[in-house]
Amino acid sequence: MILRSLPADSVGLGLRRSLLGPLREAPPGRVDFLEVAPENWIGVGGSLGDAFAELATRYPIICHGLSLSLGGPGELDETFLTRVRRFLDAHGCALYSEHLSACSDEQGQLYDLLPMPFNDAAVAHLAARIGRTQDILGRRIAVENISYYATLDAGSRGMREIDFVNAVLDRADCNLLLDVNNIVVNATNHDYDALEFLHALPGDRVAYIHVAGHYDEADDLKIDTHGAAVGEAVWSLLGEAYRRFGPRPTLLERDFNLPPFDELLAELDTVRRVNGALSRRGRHAA
Repeated sequence: MILRSLPADSVGLGLRRSLLGPLREAPPGRVDFLEVAPENWIGVGGSLGDAFAELATRYPIICHGLSLSLGGPGELDETFLTRVRRFLDAHGCALYSEHLSACSDEQGQLYDLLPMPFNDAAVAHLAARIGRTQDILGRRIAVENISYYATLDAGSRGMREIDFVNAVLDRADCNLLLDVNNIVVNATNHDYDALEFLHALPGDRVAYIHVAGHYDEADDLKIDTHGAAVGEAVWSLLGEAYRRFGPRPTLLERDFNLPPFDELLAELDTVRRVNGALSRRGRHAA
């Protein structure tokens, strides 16, 4: 197995089936890597499988899971994890990430990402399941800070979201997929300071970064849609993340309302400009 590691300043796109054609035709250097949900590609054959196989020879592939339900009450799906490991090994995936959430109950999938109660019991539950996941996959994983719209009762020993995230990272000894958009969304919806949250995260655990667009329902309500262009607040916080932690591989998420491919490439160029401006500023300061 040869892992295809990512340069810190690399910029990638989430692979959607409608992007197979444009990505196959894209000139070299416009997209540095692709992120895929393994659930969507394991066992896929035919023309779609052939297109994916071709892209996997051209671009480094990283994986972002959708259905593992690290926080769920049901049994961890170890059969699925074994299939994921084969997929990761086959494509030399250096990174695998999942959500810091639950997406199932004892009856099956709920098809949504549900927040956890911010307490020590949830930390212990997640840490144990992340540890088992890492054992089966044979690699450290990253977990993503999710967006959420309601909080669960954490009892008398509840903690702040930032303390909960940091406790899971520490106890599970895993990495962080830092979703900058989710910080902006949550900071607005739950009335906390986005910069304070960002600065409290452990930079040595940030494996890579997500940026995405959201919908402004009201001044105090943002909806995490992945269906719009990245907004100024997210670009600003991305710049602060680079200042705080240094460059990290950064992925643009766009799940629907896909614009022309050139517009997606332009957003990737904006990521490069944000990073490049900071690099130039650092060189001038030096």
